[in-house]
Amino acid sequence: MTASLSVLLVEDDAAHAEITRRNIEELGESLRSFVHVKDGQAALDHLEASRASGELPDIILLDLRLPRLDGLEVLARVKSDRELKRITVIVLTTSDAEQDVASAYERGANSYLVKPLDHAQYRALTRTLSSYWFGFNRVAHS
Repeated sequence: MTASLSVLLVEDDAAHAEITRRNIEELGESLRSFVHVKDGQAALDHLEASRASGELPDIILLDLRLPRLDGLEVLARVKSDRELKRITVIVLTTSDAEQDVASAYERGANSYLVKPLDHAQYRALTRTLSSYWFGFNRVAHS
């Protein structure tokens, strides 16, 4: 059994956030907490509050196209921070632009997944993501 994980979802699309949340929460006891924020600045604010409480997330699911502060900037700030850089960051976005993929990996993304436009395919992607990252994969807890 996987150790319980804490997840931060940074997603401005309510439907995508709900599908992602439901598929990840199916893991039950392997999920310690699930927090959803709707923009990049809210993500950084949450991370600072989490740092203060000593409860940093284990995994960040990060959209790129976000209000207030885009995902690439959030990623750059997380991965340039001595304490936050150990958090696994999975980019989960609609952009399949080569420049975005390259920029995300240059900034330290652990994975880059493109959201399918089809609802059923998106559900399948989030289930696969959940199975791998929250079932088989192991993360170092900070």
